[in-house]
Amino acid sequence: MPMKKILIILDGIVAKKLLQRIVESNTGDNSYDVVYMNDVILPIHKPANFTFYKFDPTSSSKLSMVLDKDIHSEVLMALNSKDEMLSTIKIIREYKKNLQITILDYWGISLKDPMVHIYKGIDVLANGMVERLPNIPVLAQNIGLKQGEIMEIKIPFGSSYAYKSIATLEQKDWRIFGLYRNQKLVELKRSLVLKPNDIILVIGKPSVLMNIYNVIGKTQGQFPMPFGNNIYLYLDLYLEDELSVKHILRDTKFLNEKLKNSLLIVRVTRPTTPKIMTLIKNELRNFPTIVLHIDYANKGFEDLFKEDSRKYNIGLIAPSPSMFKDKKMLKKLDCIKLPMYKKGEENLRSSKNIGVVLNDYLSYEQIAPIVFDLASQLKLKAKVFNHDPIGQKDNQENLLNHFENIAKVFNEKIEIESGDKNPIRELRKQKNILQVLPLKDIMFKKRNFFKIIYTNSDLVAFDMYKFNQILIPISED
Repeated sequence: MPMKKILIILDGIVAKKLLQRIVESNTGDNSYDVVYMNDVILPIHKPANFTFYKFDPTSSSKLSMVLDKDIHSEVLMALNSKDEMLSTIKIIREYKKNLQITILDYWGISLKDPMVHIYKGIDVLANGMVERLPNIPVLAQNIGLKQGEIMEIKIPFGSSYAYKSIATLEQKDWRIFGLYRNQKLVELKRSLVLKPNDIILVIGKPSVLMNIYNVIGKTQGQFPMPFGNNIYLYLDLYLEDELSVKHILRDTKFLNEKLKNSLLIVRVTRPTTPKIMTLIKNELRNFPTIVLHIDYANKGFEDLFKEDSRKYNIGLIAPSPSMFKDKKMLKKLDCIKLPMYKKGEENLRSSKNIGVVLNDYLSYEQIAPIVFDLASQLKLKAKVFNHDPIGQKDNQENLLNHFENIAKVFNEKIEIESGDKNPIRELRKQKNILQVLPLKDIMFKKRNFFKIIYTNSDLVAFDMYKFNQILIPISED
């Protein structure tokens, strides 16, 4: 790369700091001619690729001498007054018609010269001050298209993005490309879990980034975001009877009504009788936020879901209830890393509490914000079962504190039931519970029920069908 010759003309209150930054950023790839008027701006150490000239830049004869001495690729100017700036530009143009000039402007200079780039100093100062305020997006102002396509976002405590792995985030038209934690740059991995006070660097469409910023900054009423913004009901009529269809439609319509999603997409496959199809169409008629698609070709779950997920930004999937009881169908759900609604025997509309049976710290730390997000949207109270009959659960105290802190952020009530009883046995005594638990790979694997009944409450709960459940994907690394 050929060395470029740059002319720098400095005077005034920012001259010293500006020259200091240029010297600190010096890589030796450029050479600099520096015109100045006051020795106070000079750096202590003068690099070999800097040449200094002390004179008034409004002197045509002296400035022309420097301009004629070398072929400069561009000029950088920061001066003390508007008149000095305009006079110096005029002199440069007399000798160099097409030389690129960048000026620091505090006076509202307006020029028709296309080769003069005006850097608005007052705007930069104002933006810098505003960005120090809380709840204000920080944009990269001088990178890329300079339209706000690069942004810095801090993850607040209680955000719907807190405790989510990067792999579970729907990054459409935007991407996370950097993350700072405790003032250190962290290596990005799909399994990396975002935590409160993390600072992420994102790139994408400016309008999309503003939406992401708004969602991240809010602490309640966001689910199913950040996973997506639509609910997806997959109805395999070959597996379901009329009553089952009626109940799952009732529940997903309720979720569509209460949650902050955009649409409920109902995908019907393998239609059986005209009667059940009439039932479905009547249930969904006159709902502008519900979209019905019918598959008559028996394409199969994988192909249909892949097709629909490309078209719709799915944030919560409600599979056919019988899929959870069919081993082959259960395997097909294993690869879906989205929140799932698992239909139980109870009426979802009758729910009084959100039930959480605490288990391992890592999993439940991640789902805590979703628990209270759902509680706030569905108008339910969170009830936490903290039972440890054999003393194997570590960090229970810290986990309880975490749930209590998140509850305060969401301004939600929390009821904690502690003891040394069997947690699932205590849960079975409850009525009208919507259970929230982490979605784990092991849930979809074949297992011996009796081996795990007293050791893993998540698996036992997953095998129950009394309560409606929402399963939240987590990072298990």
